[in-house]
Amino acid sequence: MHEYNLLEIMAAGFGLALIFGYLALRLKLSPIVGYLLAGFLVGPHSPGFVADMSLATQLSEAGVILLMFGVGLHFSLDDLFAVKGVALPGALLQSTAATAVGTWVAVSLGLSLPAGIMLGLGLAVASTVVLLRVLGDNNMIDTVHGHVSIGWLVVEDLLTVFVLVLLPSVAGLMGGAGGAASSDAVTVAKALGEAVLRLVALWVTVLVVGGRVVPWLLTHVVRTRSQELFTLTVLVAAFATAVGAAVFFQASMALGAFLGGMVIGKTKLSHQAGADILPLRDAFAVLFFLSVGMLFNPAFLLEQPLLIALCLVIVLLLKPLVALLVVTVIGYSTYTGLVVAISLAQVGEFSFILAQQAQYLGIIPESVYNVLVACALVSITVNPALFSAAPRLEAVLRKREKLWRFLNARAEARALKGNAAHAQGYGHGPGPDVPIAVVVGYGPTGKSVVGALSDQGVTPVVIDLNMDTVNRLSDKGMWTIFGDASRRDVLIAAGIERAGYLIITVPVAGDVAATAAMARSLNPDIRILARARFLEENKLLRKAGVSTIAFEEEEVAKSLTAMVLEDVRSCDDAPPADTKMVSSE
Repeated sequence: MHEYNLLEIMAAGFGLALIFGYLALRLKLSPIVGYLLAGFLVGPHSPGFVADMSLATQLSEAGVILLMFGVGLHFSLDDLFAVKGVALPGALLQSTAATAVGTWVAVSLGLSLPAGIMLGLGLAVASTVVLLRVLGDNNMIDTVHGHVSIGWLVVEDLLTVFVLVLLPSVAGLMGGAGGAASSDAVTVAKALGEAVLRLVALWVTVLVVGGRVVPWLLTHVVRTRSQELFTLTVLVAAFATAVGAAVFFQASMALGAFLGGMVIGKTKLSHQAGADILPLRDAFAVLFFLSVGMLFNPAFLLEQPLLIALCLVIVLLLKPLVALLVVTVIGYSTYTGLVVAISLAQVGEFSFILAQQAQYLGIIPESVYNVLVACALVSITVNPALFSAAPRLEAVLRKREKLWRFLNARAEARALKGNAAHAQGYGHGPGPDVPIAVVVGYGPTGKSVVGALSDQGVTPVVIDLNMDTVNRLSDKGMWTIFGDASRRDVLIAAGIERAGYLIITVPVAGDVAATAAMARSLNPDIRILARARFLEENKLLRKAGVSTIAFEEEEVAKSLTAMVLEDVRSCDDAPPADTKMVSSE
């Protein structure tokens, strides 16, 4: 007899995920809902075929590794340090609040204090896969909102690693049977110090040593002109750093993979590496949701309904509120606060890892693990829908003037301070007779637009949410405004009421629509030119008052078609000898 556990999981799991993922999309739900249901159907708590749970969990871990590696490819240390001021205090405060309230709820309902603490810690941790999935689906990974969310997640990852390392040392204090024989303050301090040293050693090893070895290896592999070897090298880098982080440094595999991705992200081959792992990443991410669905036991919902309900309140209400307050108090826009808050309003893989370790050490009963599974299943299911509701939630908050002013007070003060400093140093902007155009965003597209406007004698006024960019442009003598371009006072400070043009280079449809609508209300005659990713966004942007739209889908199609035609014509006009030489190369 041969065992085909792996093939059974692939065939049954992927097949059911395809069917229910398609049905979920037809019902205008996230396909994640379908994947979770498919996992339940192949799990031990439903009749019929039962997949190998341990094997499915390992396959899902591969999805987490590839996902975090892909994020690391496009996430530099500069991006991480740029959001440390919000990600570090935010993750600490949110984790503390969720842990404290979760502990209080658990103890109030009859669980022990150690079990309550572990339940609270489990509720505090967000899912890597869900966070990156919703950010990616909404094209926000490379935005300010995405950078803050991912930086927050990295800090939570580090906190989780500390807890996992400390658990065996404090298990005795928490009443566990499988921990260290003695759990005094010296033992705990020693374990914490070792954890810090391991993490520092991991960062140095991967970013410094790996930063030299990996580019050298990739360069030699590329010279072989073998696509298979290149893809294999990328996979080795992803899995070797992930497994090495866990085996040698007792860190999480996800953190190791993230650092490995950052190493390759510094090379010129990062885009090709990302393209190579994309299909594998998506496939294994589906297996993660299948493995979560397999854990769900419907009978437990009837055993502890109150505990589950209160824990969901912590995950879906308390955690988002803390995140929203932290992000806005530090000085980011309310919309950024909403995106961060909602994207972190779920629990996932690290919650299970914490619960499994605590259960092994005898700290928690099985019921705590089941509560976390139930909360993960519900929060993961509703999270994409909550995320899509962020613009509507922002609109609701705008109607409550006192609350809106409270949430935006710090962002407004930060913007006014920065803008006042620039005004003091460089006058009060272009004179009244000088034609101006307001440009939102100073990425590669914004930079090109600013250059073209200057060549035509039109003075550009740049609005950007990156304070470093604003300071750099101001030092060059350019008029710049820091702030959210959808805000009335920011647009007025930029001179929107007398500007002839508003050019929006940020391709997030919701942000474009909000900015265009506000600008149109302040200057009905202004010409608004915007960038968008998809043709289906045309109706929304036109309704908001955008005059002309450059669609990335359309422009790429035109450009690629023109290149194909030009290349075909050049080949037709070339002499036969040249054609033979080209094909031989």
